[in-house]
Amino acid sequence: MMTKAKCRKTILLTLTGLILSCVLMLSAEAGHKKIVAVSSFENKTTYSGQQNLGDGMADQLTDALMQSGQFVVLERQTLGDVFEEQDLAQTGRMAKSKSARTGKATSAQVLVKGTVTEFEEQSGGSGTGVKLPFGVSLGGKKGEAHVGVIIRLIDTTTGQVLDSQRVEGKAKSGGFKLGLDIGGVDFGTDSFKKTPLGKAMQIAIDNAVAFIAAKLKDIPFQGSVIKASGSDVYISAGERTGAAVGDTFAVYSVGEELIDPDTGELLGSEEEKIGTVKIYSVSEKYSKAKVTDGGTGIKKGDVIRHQ
Repeated sequence: MMTKAKCRKTILLTLTGLILSCVLMLSAEAGHKKIVAVSSFENKTTYSGQQNLGDGMADQLTDALMQSGQFVVLERQTLGDVFEEQDLAQTGRMAKSKSARTGKATSAQVLVKGTVTEFEEQSGGSGTGVKLPFGVSLGGKKGEAHVGVIIRLIDTTTGQVLDSQRVEGKAKSGGFKLGLDIGGVDFGTDSFKKTPLGKAMQIAIDNAVAFIAAKLKDIPFQGSVIKASGSDVYISAGERTGAAVGDTFAVYSVGEELIDPDTGELLGSEEEKIGTVKIYSVSEKYSKAKVTDGGTGIKKGDVIRHQ
């Protein structure tokens, strides 16, 4: 007959095994982090006085994608400042900067664009309200906040829309309410996050992150060959993207761009698989790999895709 001590030990070992299995499964599912960029959102709402709604929503999505730990996120809204800094460095009026080098901005695999279609809070039911000086109001009406956003995922190589989805968030308000109308919203404050609109926006952002993660899961990680020297190949996959020793990548030589003669749309480029490489050393932003198959003619700029 099993003693209580043995029973507890058996249960503990079983739980430990289950937890370890879950961790391994999650690690396997995580794979390589895709490099994504978030563009400014287009505001198509009629929300009164809200001029920075598009930028505010883009900032919130950028932060949520980073906090998820599933992506390497580039903020396209600030690239203008980056390029201005690069141009200034080239004039010779400023000290040389190794970080502000022309043409050295990291490229994203997927661009995330959004359109805010709904951003409203509707009141309903009975209640009384009192308007006070300086835009302060006291009220007891119930209502519901509603935020709707269309998210588009765009292939940065071809400009093709990979997928599009409408996400939304709803949150109810009720009881006594203190309001402040100053003709705008400061999205980063705790006070806004606690409002029905703040909660509805967070739900919409969370749904957007879930949509992006689900759609990019089946798209293989794509990077570039940085340098090739004999059988050694440096690739743009490192610790920050989840690369590990033993990972293998197919290498493709990119040829002529294919452009639609009627619309001018970039349809893609001719590609030819020329080899396979396997990582043997990993750094933060790049890795060193050995050619394991083919590899003749691998050069800087060739495309790599995780196998």
